[in-house]
Amino acid sequence: MESPQVNVAIEGLTFSLFQRPLHPELFNIYANRNLKTDKYEAVIWVTGCTHVASVFAGGACLSEVVSIPNQLLPARGLIERFQFRGPKTHKCTLSRGVSYMTDFQVEKMSQSLYTQSQTDLERFARTRGVLVKFPELENGGLVPFCYVDFEAKPTELHVHTFAAYPEQVTIVKTQSLFDFH
Repeated sequence: MESPQVNVAIEGLTFSLFQRPLHPELFNIYANRNLKTDKYEAVIWVTGCTHVASVFAGGACLSEVVSIPNQLLPARGLIERFQFRGPKTHKCTLSRGVSYMTDFQVEKMSQSLYTQSQTDLERFARTRGVLVKFPELENGGLVPFCYVDFEAKPTELHVHTFAAYPEQVTIVKTQSLFDFH
């Protein structure tokens, strides 16, 4: 498997929301998790310092994607697309009783805070979520990583991601809620 592209300008990252599943062949998947409740099923992929979260419920599908520049993504089913330029909150309600909300921010850190954040997230990942580190891409003693934490409730899925870009000493954070009423 090829190394993830992590030396990208944060402003070049794209957040996309689709009303459809996305094909796994579009991505390099470094880790995945499958979740199932009575109301929905979810698939979460770590795709480098980016991610894909797809949720299926009652014939509907929502897919949240954070992607690198030039990532091939379909146009069909695209609901919304944003660049990572400052904090952003987005909400939408779809037919079939599905609503979605996301909030993201870009946090520039000192090297010591970045290192402490990685240590803290590694500790959390021992008991929940998934952490993927890319030590082969270490930069100045800092390691790129992606941590995805999720909480599957009976009618809601909470997804929190932390993607670390050491060259910019920056962590991109997303927090999403998929709600099935």
